[in-house]
Amino acid sequence: MDEYIFGANILENLTTGMYKDSKVCYREYIQNACDQIDKAVTLGILPSRKAGQIKIWLDKDKRRISIEDNATGIPQADFESTLANIADSNKRMGEDKGFRGIGRLCGLAYCRKLVFSTTAKGEDTISIMRCDAQKMRDYLAKSVAGEKYTAGEVLKGIYTFEYKKKKSVKSEHWFNVELIDVNDENTDLLDFDEVKEYLAFTAPVPYINIFSYQTEIYKHAETIGYIIDEYNIKLDGEDVFKKYSTHFKTSKGDDDVFDVEFKDFYDKNGELCFWLWFGVSTFKAVINKECVMRGLRLRQENIQIGNEDALQKLFKEDRGQHYFIGELFAVTPELIPNSQRDYFNENPMRVWFEDEVRKYFKDVLSRIYRDASSTNSSFRVIDDYRKKAEEYQKKLKTNDYINPEDVSKAQEAVESAKKRADEAQAKLERLKQSSDKSEAGDVLSRMIQRIEKKRKEEDKPVSSADVKPVHTDPKAVSKKQPRWTDRLSRCNKKERILIEKIIVIIKRFTDEETVELIKKNIEEEFK
Repeated sequence: MDEYIFGANILENLTTGMYKDSKVCYREYIQNACDQIDKAVTLGILPSRKAGQIKIWLDKDKRRISIEDNATGIPQADFESTLANIADSNKRMGEDKGFRGIGRLCGLAYCRKLVFSTTAKGEDTISIMRCDAQKMRDYLAKSVAGEKYTAGEVLKGIYTFEYKKKKSVKSEHWFNVELIDVNDENTDLLDFDEVKEYLAFTAPVPYINIFSYQTEIYKHAETIGYIIDEYNIKLDGEDVFKKYSTHFKTSKGDDDVFDVEFKDFYDKNGELCFWLWFGVSTFKAVINKECVMRGLRLRQENIQIGNEDALQKLFKEDRGQHYFIGELFAVTPELIPNSQRDYFNENPMRVWFEDEVRKYFKDVLSRIYRDASSTNSSFRVIDDYRKKAEEYQKKLKTNDYINPEDVSKAQEAVESAKKRADEAQAKLERLKQSSDKSEAGDVLSRMIQRIEKKRKEEDKPVSSADVKPVHTDPKAVSKKQPRWTDRLSRCNKKERILIEKIIVIIKRFTDEETVELIKKNIEEEFK
């Protein structure tokens, strides 16, 4: 055969079939823009990366999206060959963020027309390429029905080129992508809040300035000789930042990041391969799903790989991923993103990466959240003891117990709570002693100190010994112990005895809160 034929259906695989989430088109076009900004800096077209700008505009009414950068632009002589050819990029793996030359096609899946326009520095021409996405889908439908087309025939049928003289100065240089008439089923691409949230964790943008630990992260990156790629990206005129904060909600209450921890991974030659940071909190429980920053996010060149759960499979337990916030940065070019950019291609480096990360998650992170869970559980047991003890003392003072037997049961409950609290205290002491100088132990030591300090500030017991002791000998309860029914002054002795018996029966079949409500209403009626 003189020539191998690529059927039209390959275009469906490279567009509609390539990505699970329509918003990845933003990532693809931003990735290309970032590469061109870096090239513009190298060529001296831009003085620095900070001078580069990527502007995204959403027009919900006209169903139009515009993504523009002020990087190199594409010279007219290279325009058609650069954009029309597929998977024929001049970019280099390990140097550029994108290198396969297929990402520009992704927009075809989500609109009816896709338009690229550009101008290069020193030229007086605007080059325009229009792609009829609806016509492409018509070709594909005919091909499925039996009317065969090659990929080349389809591309020739949907591409049109135009060159216009520009009125502005020749110093201009920019590249623009427009998705025109966005599909009805892809309205999420026009939702400002959804798009901004997606970009906040996917795009290579700086940390938001309210995240107080960004300085420590930058300092650590500088120490290990790593530059975190960051670009100026605006959505409808608003700057996009990574939306990290120090406060978040868990299934067992609010929690806060009070420190950050780092881990660097080097190969046998001493070369940095990847590194991570995570927020140190009290790890109360799994972070709520609604928290957009939860999970350790996988990134390469500061662009997210996959979604927030890309690393979840490397934890022994699925829940492990959701105790943490943080990022893992892949540094070595041997970790190669796959074509969908949801993970890495399989090769020896990926195997070593997974082995090292899985071991760290097991030996360090799993121990942290498990021991943290035991620590928090122990403090909850101590709090339960304090609550029962205080409630006992209060009800004893206000004669709120029904009869001496009620007092005895309450004392027994306090004694039982004290026993559990002492056991919890012993567990806490063991956890403190086991908080050695290992990576996990150091974090746990800081965590326990943080919890104890906060409890002191909130006037909560740090140990079971801090709970005010109560008399818990049931035999010492006097038979003349005042009864709650003594308050019912409008009732005679027989009526009080009857009411007491009724309350005792009710207690067998309902909760304490309901019993107290009934008692309160009876007291208001007969006091």
